[in-house]
Amino acid sequence: MADNDHRIDRPVDLTDPTQRHEARDVNIWAVTKFGIGLILTTIASIFLVLGVFRYFETHEITAPPPTGTGVNVDARRLPPEPRLLENEPENLQRMRSAEDQVLNSYAWADDKHTLVKLPIDRAIELLAQRGLPSRPANAAPAASNVTLPTASGLGPKMQQPGGPLAESQGK
Repeated sequence: MADNDHRIDRPVDLTDPTQRHEARDVNIWAVTKFGIGLILTTIASIFLVLGVFRYFETHEITAPPPTGTGVNVDARRLPPEPRLLENEPENLQRMRSAEDQVLNSYAWADDKHTLVKLPIDRAIELLAQRGLPSRPANAAPAASNVTLPTASGLGPKMQQPGGPLAESQGK
């Protein structure tokens, strides 16, 4: 610590080489050796990687193709599901034609021949003519013991038939 004691009141003599800079802070020679070693190691690793690539490239080109896959394949047995599609566009076309067949044809919906499946266009026409089935507007609900949650969140509250406003409408 005493060597680093620089007082402002003492003038610095720049002609003295020991007062120009502190030589013991950074070892320039060690930093230079490290930098040179780093550059040489980088160059060596680049050449090593290029050599390995060249070796694999020539080995791959000159190597004979493998004769077997190493997997015991039985041609009588199909592989487990899901299997890859061999011809995807043709498969998609077959699937869409099967869907069109179901959507655009008549068929029995049950085994007893009591329900019929209609083509979708005909079903839409019939629905437009007849309308959707609905409940009468003034009919009361069938169940008299319906429980509904209240707005307070304290649990279910028993409602009378016709809802909470049924009492006030009758009076």
